[in-house]
Amino acid sequence: MRILNKLKLGFLAAILSVVLLPSQFVMAGEEQRAPPQARSAGTLGPAVMRAITEIQELMQPEDEEDEPDLVQAKIELDDLYERRFERMNDFEKSTLLNFYTNYYLNTEDYPGAIGIFQQMLEIETLRADIRLRTHRSLGQLYASEEDWQGSIDNYEQWRILSDTEDEIVYRGLSYAHYQLENFEEAKPFWIARMELLLDAGETLEREDYSYLNGLYFTLEDFESALDLTKTMIVLYDNQTDWQNLSAIYAGLENDDRGLQALNLYYLKGMMDDDTRYINLAQSLAGIDLPYSGGKILAEGIEKEIVEKDEENLTRLTQMHLMANEFDEALEPAMEAAEADETGNGYDTLGYIRYVLRDYEGAAEAFRTAIDKGDLNDRSDTLMFLSRAMLELQNFDEAEEAAREAADAGDERGRKSAQDFMRAIDGRRSYYATISSRKADAIDFYQPYPPLQ
Repeated sequence: MRILNKLKLGFLAAILSVVLLPSQFVMAGEEQRAPPQARSAGTLGPAVMRAITEIQELMQPEDEEDEPDLVQAKIELDDLYERRFERMNDFEKSTLLNFYTNYYLNTEDYPGAIGIFQQMLEIETLRADIRLRTHRSLGQLYASEEDWQGSIDNYEQWRILSDTEDEIVYRGLSYAHYQLENFEEAKPFWIARMELLLDAGETLEREDYSYLNGLYFTLEDFESALDLTKTMIVLYDNQTDWQNLSAIYAGLENDDRGLQALNLYYLKGMMDDDTRYINLAQSLAGIDLPYSGGKILAEGIEKEIVEKDEENLTRLTQMHLMANEFDEALEPAMEAAEADETGNGYDTLGYIRYVLRDYEGAAEAFRTAIDKGDLNDRSDTLMFLSRAMLELQNFDEAEEAAREAADAGDERGRKSAQDFMRAIDGRRSYYATISSRKADAIDFYQPYPPLQ
C-alpha cells in the first residue's frame, strides 16, 4: 500500500542582520589623527562616521517616542553611496551596505536585501563573522522568496566557513530540500537539528517530531515512522498520531495491528471523521465481528459524523444481517430502500420481513422491488415473492411469480423455479384436502347440540 502524507509546514524566517551602532565604530584618530590615505581598512573616516551616525538616528531614534524616518534614511544612504562609495575602504563599504540591508529588511523588501547582501560578499576583506552571518541571512531570504536552491547554496557556504553548528541552518537546509522534493537529503538535516536542540537542553515541540514523521511517510520508511509515532503518542497523546499509527500498520501490511490501533483510537473517544468510522466498522465485520461493526457504524450515523445516505444505511443493514440481527436490520433497511433508486433496497427489505415471518410485508416489499426494477437478480426476487405468497396460501400468485422467475432465470434458476411450482401444486392439494376434511367435519358435527 502506498501512503503519501504530504506535509504542509510553514517556517517563520528569522531574518538576521548585523547592526553596527555608533559605539561600535572605530574612529580614526582617537589616539592620534592620521591622514585619510593612511587610514586603516577597519575604521570609519570622520565624514563617513558623521553620515552613518545621522542615518542610525533616523532608523533608530534615541527617543523611543520618536518614529523612525526610513524614507529620509534611504535618501541619506543613497546620497552617501553616490558620493563616497568608490572611495571607501572595505570596512566603510560593509558598514554602509549593512545599513542598506537593515533598511530593506525593515521595509520587507527582501529582493533588495538579497542584492545588498550579495554585494557585501564581494568585499574580499569582509570580516569572517560578518561573512558567516551574511550567508545565513541569505539562506533565509532566498527561502522567503521561494528560491530554494539559492537558500541551500548559501547555507552550505555557511557550513563550509563555520566551525560550529546552527539549528537555523539545519532547519533551513531541511526545509529547502523538502520543497525541492529532495526528501532523503532533507531528513539528516532535520535529525541533526533535533539532536542539537536536545543537546542544548531545549524542549522539542510536537511539530518538530511531526515534520520528521512526515518525511518518513513520504519516503515510505514505515519502520522509522512506527518508532517515532509511538514516541509521539507517549509524549503528546495527540489525535493525529493515533490516526497515523493505524496508517503506518497498513503501510507495513500488518492489518491486525492496524485494526487494534484504530479500535483503540475509537475507544479513546477521539474518532471524529466518517472515513475511520466506516473503516473500523467494516474491518470488524470482516473479522467476523459484524455486530460490533454495526454498533460503531450506527453510532457514527447517530452522531451525524457518518452521513445517513443510502450507501451507509445499506452497509449498516448488511452488518446486522451478518450478525443475524434481523430486528435491528429492519429500520435501516427501510430507510435504505426508500433512498435506493433501484429495487434492490426493497428486495433486501422483503428478505428481512420474510425471515421475520411478516409475509404480507415481505410480499409488498418484493412487489415494490420488481416494480422499481434494475434488480441484481430479478429471478431470485420473484422466487421470494412466490415463497411469501405460498406462506399466505395465495397459490395462484405464488405460481405466477414462480413461472416469471423461471422465465427470468438461467438454466439453474429455471429448474429451481419449476421444482418450486411442483411444490406449490403439492401444497395447494394439501390445503385443499385439509379444507375438505374440515368442511366434512363441520357437516358431521353440526347436527349435535352444543355443549352446555
